Amino acid sequence: MSSVIGEYLRLSRPLNAFAAGLLTLLGSLMTLSFHGGWELVFIISPLLATILATAAGNSLNDYFDSDIDQINSPSRPIPLGIISKNGALKFSIFLFLIATLICLTLPLFAIFIAIFNFVLLILYTPLFKGMPLVGNFVVSYLGGSTILFGSASLIGVEALQYQTLLVLFSLIVLSTFSREIIKDIEDMEGDKIKTLKTLPLTIGIKPSLAISTISLLMAILISPLPFLNGIFGLFYLFAIIVADSLMAFAIFISFTNPSKGQLYLKYGMFLAIFSLIISGVL
Repeated sequence: MSSVIGEYLRLSRPLNAFAAGLLTLLGSLMTLSFHGGWELVFIISPLLATILATAAGNSLNDYFDSDIDQINSPSRPIPLGIISKNGALKFSIFLFLIATLICLTLPLFAIFIAIFNFVLLILYTPLFKGMPLVGNFVVSYLGGSTILFGSASLIGVEALQYQTLLVLFSLIVLSTFSREIIKDIEDMEGDKIKTLKTLPLTIGIKPSLAISTISLLMAILISPLPFLNGIFGLFYLFAIIVADSLMAFAIFISFTNPSKGQLYLKYGMFLAIFSLIISGVL
């Protein structure tokens, strides 16, 4: 029984879900530093909703991609036969329902963001994933919107007035966009079977890597802004320099080894998220 529960947990990709939750928490913490005044429910609720919705989206993605994962990710629970497709679908629906109920406690604008994002999560694999650039941007937006969701859960639509939050949103969107393209390169063999029109399958590997590089360079260029604007201190600057260096190295590696490149890029992004969270607390 415990092993099955562990496989459902693995299906949800808890590390990714937890990272999304941390970004939501960052949005809440940044808003508190600007705005002041809070109730615990408006911090805990969006955090839990983000983690559950991300886990639901990951599980639903594995449901739709079970055939492709036989090639791209054969060690996933569905290809291994540990969890059935039907089981993954029911698990995803359950998580989405709990996340939706939690979101109903939040301000109207936060509810709007949540519902819009839930729709994108549900439609991503069957509709957007096979569209060059569109699928990449949807995932990137979903990652960045977690910060806005955390803020909107406290102050509603006023969250859009804070420039620092919009800078952090852009930073996450651009870096995630870069990584998503590299992941598409890594998954080309399996994506061909399902005739998905991902970017590298449409325009080729080298042009796709060029777009990925431009996106990451834009993220690196804007990453010092929270320090230069006096929002974060020296800890953020040092940490983001290390993260930027790691992500730049990841792009370089991706030209010869996309799998290793996207892994290093993931590490760099987690380091950047860590630096943002710690800086938001300090």
